[in-house]
Amino acid sequence: MLHPSSLSFLKQLQKNNNKPWFEENRNLYENAKADFENLVGEVIVQLGKKDTDIATLVAKKCTFRQHRDIRFSKNKTPFKTNMGASFDKGGKSSGLAGYYLHLEPGNSSMAGGGLWMPEAPQLKKIRQEIDYNWEEFSAIINAPAFKKTYGGVSFGEHQLIREPKGYTKENPAIEYLKLKSFVAIRRFTDEEMLEKDLLAKVVSSFSALMPFIGFLNQALV
Repeated sequence: MLHPSSLSFLKQLQKNNNKPWFEENRNLYENAKADFENLVGEVIVQLGKKDTDIATLVAKKCTFRQHRDIRFSKNKTPFKTNMGASFDKGGKSSGLAGYYLHLEPGNSSMAGGGLWMPEAPQLKKIRQEIDYNWEEFSAIINAPAFKKTYGGVSFGEHQLIREPKGYTKENPAIEYLKLKSFVAIRRFTDEEMLEKDLLAKVVSSFSALMPFIGFLNQALV
């Protein structure tokens, strides 16, 4: 579970997203950061027993920085109002598919993963893998644990209107071949993020995602 003060800090940051307030309340930030990183560390230990690619990760290196990169953004607020961590084989800069944990007040927290907006060469490899091994991919995304936890792969707005070059409308995998991101998401309420069984729920969610992550990565390595 997370401490209520961690969510409270992020709620306050949403209302006071400026450097003077942040510096005045840095102790609140440090406590929330430590609380979140502690959860991340526990996830690594428990998930690492099932997915050995995760076992050697370090919590601090999985967690994203709080400061935003505002150089090319119209939004000039200096801080993220959420906390996030990525659990990827080889670290979060590896370019491989992985798991993601997100803490954000307002019932906007989530656990899930996959690969977000891969570069063109990666995207080509994943589409080819789905096309060549459609029966395997279909079995993964229709597995009871995956369907129960995630409902399915998230389509969202990151998909082509027409079939990608080299594929026909008749391809049984065409709706997935149109995707530009391959992710699955389970939402968590604020209340769930503070419950004692949070760690178990997160690890269970990631466990249901393991075959999906493995399939994507077999296309990339």
